[in-house]
Amino acid sequence: MTHDLAATQEFYGALFGWEFRPGPEQLGPYVRALLDGREVAGIGRLPADRHLPIAWTTYLATDDADATADAVRQCGGTVGVGPIDAGEAGRLAIASDPTGAVFGIWQAAAHLGTAVLGRPGTPVWNELLTRETASVLKFYQSVFGCTEEAVVSADFDHVTLRVDGRPVASVHGLGQALPRDRGPHWMTYFEVADVDEALERAVELGGYIIDHARAGEHGRTATVADPEGAVFALVHSPDDA
Repeated sequence: MTHDLAATQEFYGALFGWEFRPGPEQLGPYVRALLDGREVAGIGRLPADRHLPIAWTTYLATDDADATADAVRQCGGTVGVGPIDAGEAGRLAIASDPTGAVFGIWQAAAHLGTAVLGRPGTPVWNELLTRETASVLKFYQSVFGCTEEAVVSADFDHVTLRVDGRPVASVHGLGQALPRDRGPHWMTYFEVADVDEALERAVELGGYIIDHARAGEHGRTATVADPEGAVFALVHSPDDA
């Protein structure tokens, strides 16, 4: 979600090679991002009366958006928008967990989600950055039925969420290192062919660096913000990933 839809399209089009087409009218000014004609993401313009962050939103799938929204409330979270219909594409809601991290709920109809996986310019991972994992794990397990696989370490608080045995997202407890100006939040990772080149390109296009490129568990990563301040991660996954 952004204020300047045209400028945001220009930034991501140049960075990831995306093209755009209009999305469901029910969502207001909104476009779908395409890579080789296939949908990979969406960008919408914030209504003037909605005080939502300029940010990428991680959407978690459900078979019943209304039931999931009720579960969010029952488990201590908040539903800020919806559930509402997005035309024939599906039904959605915007919610936050008990720590305040915002996420989307998506009940698919005609639109299942990202249609291209693993290629440069596509979202490849989502991670919740929070103070500590224990306080929020029960929430996501109760609401979405996922299981957990923890990294056993005295000084590394990291859990992978799984559905039917498959890894779908992760939760990383940062303790006092969690940025105070952002609080708990979901981070979207976009695959790139070369993290350093993509980082340089993002800066040329008006973005700025949050965390410089470094080697990590999932490949070489960096964190960057677009010109309006939406933070996202760049990753070049290992060839055997």
